[in-house]
Amino acid sequence: MALIHGITVFQDFGDVNSVGNVDPEGQFVISTRVRCGRSMEGYPFNPCLTEAQYKEMEEKVSSTLSGLEGELKGTFYPLTGMAKDVQQKLIDDHFLFKEGDRFLQAANACRFWPTGRGIYHNNDKTFLVWCNEEDHLRIISMQMGGDLGQVYRRLVNAATDIEKRIPFSHHDRLGFLTFCPTNLGTTIRASVHIKLPKLAADKKKLEEVAAKYSLQVRGTRGEHTEAEGGIYDISNKRRMGLTEYEAVKEMHDGILELIKIEKSL
Repeated sequence: MALIHGITVFQDFGDVNSVGNVDPEGQFVISTRVRCGRSMEGYPFNPCLTEAQYKEMEEKVSSTLSGLEGELKGTFYPLTGMAKDVQQKLIDDHFLFKEGDRFLQAANACRFWPTGRGIYHNNDKTFLVWCNEEDHLRIISMQMGGDLGQVYRRLVNAATDIEKRIPFSHHDRLGFLTFCPTNLGTTIRASVHIKLPKLAADKKKLEEVAAKYSLQVRGTRGEHTEAEGGIYDISNKRRMGLTEYEAVKEMHDGILELIKIEKSL
């Protein structure tokens, strides 16, 4: 937490220019993604939201995002009335959240679906915002290849810009407040889709090395999925007790180490 120009700033994104490309030769990393979760101040978490609040929040998010400029400029698509084929295409492209997640349903977080839910993406589809899937907002920066620096800088620009327009819920000890407790704190999840055929041949070894660098290994489509074509989703595990920059740097250094080991095998 710091005081800048009289405004309390909770996050510490560090020197964004010190984060680089983890795979400049393009041999291993297929795509890179950094996201953060945010809750809008003055609104409860999903299970306690009324239908009217869902609609009100979607309107606020939609009008706020329509003010973004430059590479962040894009379009907001409400889930209500979205054609099934458009919805499926966005899910297949890893842009849109899936309907009917059993864990969210068990937590009573899918009420009034699809009211108040939507997705925003820029023209290049490298910047997205999910509205009311699990958290009020998921701010996502992603692109093909391993240029983590470029992805991180875009996320920082977007989160900073949106925060000027929408106040977020924050707790001095717990950090940014999110519906899923694993995201509390920085809420930052930096991840790559990566192919490590030699290391992945011994899944236990892969997970051992990942754990050493506080990394989490998931299947290609994220949590509770399998690796497709030997492609894993690997991300930083820790969200709390460190800064946003440190969370991204942990993933950056861990991925470099995994690539180094893969090359040596």
